[in-house]
Amino acid sequence: MEETWTRPYSPGPGRWLVIAWEAAALAFLAWATIRQFDLTGHGVKLVFCTLAAVWVLGAHRILQMGAYVGARGLRIHGLVRSRTMRWGDVAHVRLHKSTHKVGPWQIESGMTVLIERHDGSMVNTELWAQGVDFHARPKLFRAVYHELRSRHLEAVAR
Repeated sequence: MEETWTRPYSPGPGRWLVIAWEAAALAFLAWATIRQFDLTGHGVKLVFCTLAAVWVLGAHRILQMGAYVGARGLRIHGLVRSRTMRWGDVAHVRLHKSTHKVGPWQIESGMTVLIERHDGSMVNTELWAQGVDFHARPKLFRAVYHELRSRHLEAVAR
């Protein structure tokens, strides 16, 4: 039987800004490449087709990114890869205060949701309180976190 995966939140409008930004960056890369190598004819078409394909694949992955829940597990879609875990493999769903070290300074970047597995490894999710999906919707971030925790606790109780 095929598992049905649902994302417990709707993607934020910021994803479309990211996709538009990437289109502009790839258009600039195409322009710079064509100018740098004095491409004409088929060379121009090849550059545009290649970068258009990269953009379409990237836009699709950006739109699919996130945490998906199912009856038997959790699926995390990232930009490059996806991970699927059974609820039985998950030890805890927790909030993590993310910081980045830049030289001697610690820069706080907000709350993220981490999945701790029974083997001790940690799985990062695409759920970030300051990210494109939740920046303007902090209540939704907390609701998604609670949804993941309750699904996990419900599965463990079975």
